[in-house]
Amino acid sequence: MDDSSLVWDDGALVTIDQRGLPHEVRELRLSTVDQVIDAIKALAIRGAPAIGIAGAFGVVIATAAHTVDGVVDEAAVQAEADRIAAARPTAVNLAWAVRRVRTKVGHGAGAVLAETLDMLAEDGRVNRAAATHAADLVQRLCADRPLRVLTHCNTGRLATSAFGTAIGTLRVLAERGAIEQVLVDETRPLLQGARLTTWELAEAGIPHRLTIDSAAAWAMATGQVDCVLVGADRVTANGDVANKIGTYGLALAARHHGIPFVVVAPESTRDLSMATGREIVVEERAAAEVTGFGGVATAPVRTDVFNPAFDVTPGALVTAVVTENGVVHRGDSSRGAATASAAPELGPDPSHGAAIADLARELYRRGWMPGTAGNISVRTGATALVTGSGLSKGELTERDMVSVRVADSAAVAGHGRKPSAETMIHTAVYRTRPAQAVVHIHPPFATALATRSASPGTLATLRITDYELIKGLGGGDPAVAEIPVFPNWPEVPRIGADIERYLLDHPGALPVLVIAGHGITAWGDDLAQARDRAECLEALCELVSRTGSPAAFAPRDDFLEIGMT
Repeated sequence: MDDSSLVWDDGALVTIDQRGLPHEVRELRLSTVDQVIDAIKALAIRGAPAIGIAGAFGVVIATAAHTVDGVVDEAAVQAEADRIAAARPTAVNLAWAVRRVRTKVGHGAGAVLAETLDMLAEDGRVNRAAATHAADLVQRLCADRPLRVLTHCNTGRLATSAFGTAIGTLRVLAERGAIEQVLVDETRPLLQGARLTTWELAEAGIPHRLTIDSAAAWAMATGQVDCVLVGADRVTANGDVANKIGTYGLALAARHHGIPFVVVAPESTRDLSMATGREIVVEERAAAEVTGFGGVATAPVRTDVFNPAFDVTPGALVTAVVTENGVVHRGDSSRGAATASAAPELGPDPSHGAAIADLARELYRRGWMPGTAGNISVRTGATALVTGSGLSKGELTERDMVSVRVADSAAVAGHGRKPSAETMIHTAVYRTRPAQAVVHIHPPFATALATRSASPGTLATLRITDYELIKGLGGGDPAVAEIPVFPNWPEVPRIGADIERYLLDHPGALPVLVIAGHGITAWGDDLAQARDRAECLEALCELVSRTGSPAAFAPRDDFLEIGMT
């Protein structure tokens, strides 16, 4: 099998049965929903990203099984999807992936499969991106020499679908000649580190040693560890991290010894709807996993067992959480270190404020941010830098920006400035999308066209067809653009709540939206892409307005009375 650990083949999911490793590499072929669920529960497939994608393939299988003469029994498929999502409760990726593909069930098994294959391709890309960002960070935090890195559990292609997260980071560091040796925790009770991580590191040619879990703190104390790299099964809004049992102890030891503790995971592992780790349901597994191994009993009969599969590490103990978007959480590195100095501060890039100010002045000159109207932001991990309130966009400087928390929109720094009133629109996007920049502007044609659709308490859809410019909006269909038009409530938090709800319910929505009478919001991977998408939407609205070309408004029956209580 190649670098991908999950393959779709003629109606079945094919993977490596991880229970047989390292001594037996055997293929596992899953063609029923029960087989997929059993494989996930039995850890034949394990690792948060991997079980998420496997669960999505399970929905493909369910959709095909419940289709007769081209008609899908959607209720039956959704019931199967519920069973799949419940197979393992702690890892958020499983529920996330099932939720993403179940929206395609009504279009048939082919549509569900296409969405799942898109997820599979995305996983390899985002893992490599996250691993590269994490490797860059580790090399900034640690001495400029080959590193001794400790890792826990398994986070390579077996736990994802390709490349890996923490192990992916080790691969990037090894490619750069920056690894002296990896210290691998055995990861009791099921020995994923001993059985799987050592196998993957040997396969990649990365030097490593295996150690018992209880030796890790002593390895740190005796100067054998420069950095700890782990993955995650769920990361909450405040940066708390659920991961394989034993991770919390490693974080405590790393804090005591002043060693960077870095978590590498895809954005899909972040659960921003969950405020803290106290809300995470920690799965407990069978007593037999602890009272014996390999069929050999090691404890007296009827011994009571405490066997949590995961623990939750407080975000304050985490030096950084790194995803494909870069550093998205920084821990409190000023408290609790008993010996060595804490990791260096990872402040926002000072160039962001200057770039925002430059773009604001450009858009002001074009008449799209007249006076104090409009706002721009750039994401900086768990925070965002946004234009200050009540300031002329033609005169902004880098000191006119305010740093706000993405989780709750609260200002954390800003030279005495207040954040723009529309900040909650920006943070709603950041909480639901892997965007790095948001542009909110007031161009005339889009604003006027959207206002025609306004109806109190309702969301409308602006549908534009048959323009080449549509592809510039970043959607999947270059011939059709369906753009949500939100009511312009007097209370901006209400608008933000409506947008957040819509984006959560519509994962495939275009990265642009309109607020009736209030302008355009667009987002992207950087400021340039967000600006370009806003420009495309304004150009399309101008074409429609000047030519009377095809465009239609339709109320959204599924979103009536939004924001009402």
